[in-house]
Amino acid sequence: MAITEFSWNKTNNQNILLEVIGDKLKLSDDVLISNIRWFITFRWILIATLVFFEILMLSASDALAQLGINEQKKWPIVVIIVLAVTNIAYIFALNHCKPSKYNSPSINLWVQIIVDLICLSVVVHFIGSTTTPISFFYVLHIALACIFFSTRESLYVTILVCFMDTIVIVVDNFLVTQAPLSSLIGNNFLSESSRREGAIVWMFFLDALFLIVWYVVSRLSLIVRAHERHLLDAYRQINQAQAEKDQYALLITHQLKSPLDAIRSKINLIKEGYLGETTPSKYCTRTDGFRAKNMSGLILDLLRLERLKDTCLDTAIFESVDIQATLQKSIEKITPVANSKNIALNLSIENFICKVIPDQLGILLENIITNAITYSHDNGSVEITSTVNRLNQSAEITITDHGIGIDNKDLPNIFNEYFLFT
Repeated sequence: MAITEFSWNKTNNQNILLEVIGDKLKLSDDVLISNIRWFITFRWILIATLVFFEILMLSASDALAQLGINEQKKWPIVVIIVLAVTNIAYIFALNHCKPSKYNSPSINLWVQIIVDLICLSVVVHFIGSTTTPISFFYVLHIALACIFFSTRESLYVTILVCFMDTIVIVVDNFLVTQAPLSSLIGNNFLSESSRREGAIVWMFFLDALFLIVWYVVSRLSLIVRAHERHLLDAYRQINQAQAEKDQYALLITHQLKSPLDAIRSKINLIKEGYLGETTPSKYCTRTDGFRAKNMSGLILDLLRLERLKDTCLDTAIFESVDIQATLQKSIEKITPVANSKNIALNLSIENFICKVIPDQLGILLENIITNAITYSHDNGSVEITSTVNRLNQSAEITITDHGIGIDNKDLPNIFNEYFLFT
């Protein structure tokens, strides 16, 4: 008995990671949506961290004060509310709003970056723009922009980061004197002029660093995208070659079908004696008829395979089917084959509904059950069972025979289209 899992879901090859728009290469909407959801999850973790920080400040303010960490005002609560509300808005836009000109994955990601930069600027302002390394978190948004956006768009994000960081430093050091989060990292021992001069140097240093990071990451991103574009082109060429090969095989199959049917017809005439006495032996006639019959079956299988390939790409014809009724219908067609070898078909069916292409499911079940009967010993049995796992909402159909089996060396090729088992 061999157990193999299969699925009607689209294969990974169909989930194109990149889309070509003009001469530009960008991540597909599916990949953007996947990353958006990941960032939403990450943002919930950040919100939980801020909530924990607030609870810690309220419950252990005295202990934290001894460590030099001062009690903060209401800005963490405001940041938590803004991040939570926008997170809910992002989720609502993805799950409940139809895609449109103003609701696309790129726009969603842009809004996330802008809101995150504003919130980060607030955090930098209150924690300390020049007294802590918190400003380096801006680099994360620049790197992400280089990955998700074009070079020009990522430059816009970098300029926005430089602008926000400059505003925060100017406000902190020239307009408002903000107390740092911790007295351990304060720079109160510096004079006013020295502090402002240091802030200007720090501002230019950070802006230069942000631009350097953008340049390096964007160059690397371009190289990676170029390689991905080559892979995408190769994938399309492989698909085209596969389609041409299938068309060629289908053409040959059609060309072979007519003469083969004519040969079978002549062999049957000879076997039945309609052409009078013939010199060929009965053994040769019987052997030729058997080989012609096998070849005809192979041709029909190839034609059926091509029809299955065409229909499986059309998701509009998916329907909900009753698995018990489908199995019963398939077994009724196969029962004469089982009776010819005295094979008992033992059924244990737990019914469930699945959404499939009905004809394909019927062909699949008939093919597997027929093979189980064909390669079983006479007077044997074939067990057909279906079970439902309600815990993970899955179901499986198992067809077990006690026949000759398949060699272990041939099992990896069981789904290869043109592999012949010896």
